[in-house]
Amino acid sequence: MKFRPLSIEGAWEINFRQHGDARGMFMEWYRFDLLSEEVGHPLRLAQANMSVSARDVVRGIHFADVPPGQAKYVTCVRGAVLDVVVDLRVGSPTFGTWEGVRLDDTERQAVYISEGLGHGFCALTDDATLSYLCSETYAPTREHAVHPLDPDLAIAWPTVGAAQLSERDLAAPTLAEALRDGLLPDYEQCRRFTESLGEVSP
Repeated sequence: MKFRPLSIEGAWEINFRQHGDARGMFMEWYRFDLLSEEVGHPLRLAQANMSVSARDVVRGIHFADVPPGQAKYVTCVRGAVLDVVVDLRVGSPTFGTWEGVRLDDTERQAVYISEGLGHGFCALTDDATLSYLCSETYAPTREHAVHPLDPDLAIAWPTVGAAQLSERDLAAPTLAEALRDGLLPDYEQCRRFTESLGEVSP
């Protein structure tokens, strides 16, 4: 298992060793101890989600209030997606920037996204299936979104046709509107919170 820090603090790409033969393939796609060592604290497993999307579906950019936020450990078990991390933390050196990682069922890598970061993805194939582990359960009153097609974010979504968005994402505010309305997490508060998780015994 190899961890590659992304350009946005608090996000990693994780690559795995696959063991295959004529029977099929086996790999470890999550290790509590190795992830904890890399990010500085254990991932509290509170909820596991799965989503299936048609090609050109764009989901996101979603984030949650910090504390407690919602860290995510994401992998693609069928098809392919461009997984996108956006720095929404006010005061961060990389505020407003994004980075994309292709996740697919060939390389089978994963992405870890810390509390306070925005997350979204674009399905590159039909029936693209994501599985993700979450540090907190879904809480509608603490969940927010930023419009994934906001020109200020300028995310290069690789759609073949028009991006397909949910009603919620279509109605989401732009980054500037979310900042104006005080919806975005604070960088220093996010750092203090994630550091405090390392002080708690697993």
